[in-house]
Amino acid sequence: MTATFQRIGHFKQLEAFRSYLQSLGLALPMDERILSAAEGSPLAQSLQIGPLTVGNRWCIHPMEGWDGTADGKPSDHTLRRWRHFGASGAKLIWGGEAFAVQHEGRANPRQLCYRPENKAALAGLLSTLLEAHRARCGSADGLVVGLQLTHSGRYSKPNAWDQPEPRIAYHHPLLDRRVGIRPGDDAPLLSDDDLQRLIESYITAARLAWEVGFQFVDVKHCHGYLGHELLSAYDRPGKFGGDLMGRTRFLRQIVAGIRAACPKLLIGVRLSLFDFPPFHPDAAQSTGGKLGPGVPDEVAACLPYPGFGCRRDRPFEIDLTEPIQLLKLMRDELKIEMVNLTAGSPYYNPHIQRPAYFPPSDGYQPPEDPLIGCLRQIEAAREVKKAVPGLPMVGTAYTYFQEYLPHIAQAVVREGWTDFVGLGRMVLAYPELPFDTLTTGSLPRAQKLCRTFSDCTTAPRSGIISGCYPLDEHYKSAPQAQELKVVKVRIRERLKGQTS
Repeated sequence: MTATFQRIGHFKQLEAFRSYLQSLGLALPMDERILSAAEGSPLAQSLQIGPLTVGNRWCIHPMEGWDGTADGKPSDHTLRRWRHFGASGAKLIWGGEAFAVQHEGRANPRQLCYRPENKAALAGLLSTLLEAHRARCGSADGLVVGLQLTHSGRYSKPNAWDQPEPRIAYHHPLLDRRVGIRPGDDAPLLSDDDLQRLIESYITAARLAWEVGFQFVDVKHCHGYLGHELLSAYDRPGKFGGDLMGRTRFLRQIVAGIRAACPKLLIGVRLSLFDFPPFHPDAAQSTGGKLGPGVPDEVAACLPYPGFGCRRDRPFEIDLTEPIQLLKLMRDELKIEMVNLTAGSPYYNPHIQRPAYFPPSDGYQPPEDPLIGCLRQIEAAREVKKAVPGLPMVGTAYTYFQEYLPHIAQAVVREGWTDFVGLGRMVLAYPELPFDTLTTGSLPRAQKLCRTFSDCTTAPRSGIISGCYPLDEHYKSAPQAQELKVVKVRIRERLKGQTS
């Protein structure tokens, strides 16, 4: 099935794009042209984060490459990606990479991982980024770099890319079977003692980050990983479940431990602001080796649904009551310095998390115009920004705007919808975008704009390193590119058998 939505590249003029948004019932502030720093771009403004000054409003999201070493060190591919992060010109580097605090919590066997002996390699990775930034921007003034700390929980695959080894906060009525957990199998459940030990692992990893030279750590609570899952552990017995204070105990104890161990290290949280139940391809519309549009799993038997940021009785409706309570807790009690707002999970509802025109080869086609998914996240972030002032926030879901990303980014920052605009996939394809816009007021390398081809996702789902295979010559000419082509043919052939 072919999507019927208009591609962004179809719109040659800003007004045509604006009109299309209006036809979808969507509206966004949008500047008429890209402004350079010299012309007063809102994205060139600095912002105080705790005692630090961030030099502009561009942020780079954490981008895993599935390309570290087996023992959790960066490879040459990892170093190249971080070099691009530094040379991007963005002044806030959010995590750079998801860094597993222990081996069993790795999302893949090539994820960067805490080991005491990895300290020098991690320092080298940070140094590579800093050197690239100085070379591009003249100095590292105003540059703030953090490390994202994670445990993959339900999505842990520490020893083989195709071997799930889930560790869960509770049994989920729909997600368990997706990672091979059978009814009645309690082996993957983390006990309170397990979580208590894991808290110490976060603190230890944060201490390493501080010693290496990172200015903040992100205590990851998004995308279905363990921290995020604990926020919906309504029915988990013991001290880490139940009411909101129980479900945030994991976060609160990690933060307290990091504050005690590293008083000058800033702390951020990347948070899935809302979630929906999982989606799957519509079998009735799957044909010719291509999966149909996403349709939601049946939830009638799962109510009240265990989802954070959605109504438990109608889980396809956003409910920001608890997310706002949590953000106020972060601001007022935990003194979290900044948050990065995202949504959902790439594992079970990617169209709300990472809208794309072209889904991964084994994924479902978009069930809605991807622009709707972008606006859903941006509007939710705007709402919590109004409800929780004084907490610096990074916005997500901007890559899909492509040519019009800078026009929208400038406007939403000017209007106070968000403090920073974060870039993920775009940086794999066009890492220089922040620098180009701020120095030239244009996109001189527009041919490198990410078109959401999703090869950067298809590759790691098949055990291949991630990268922008369509647009980055480094990956286009790599042996893994041919391997990816073979994998995509195999996927299509397998799906033909399933959909014929």
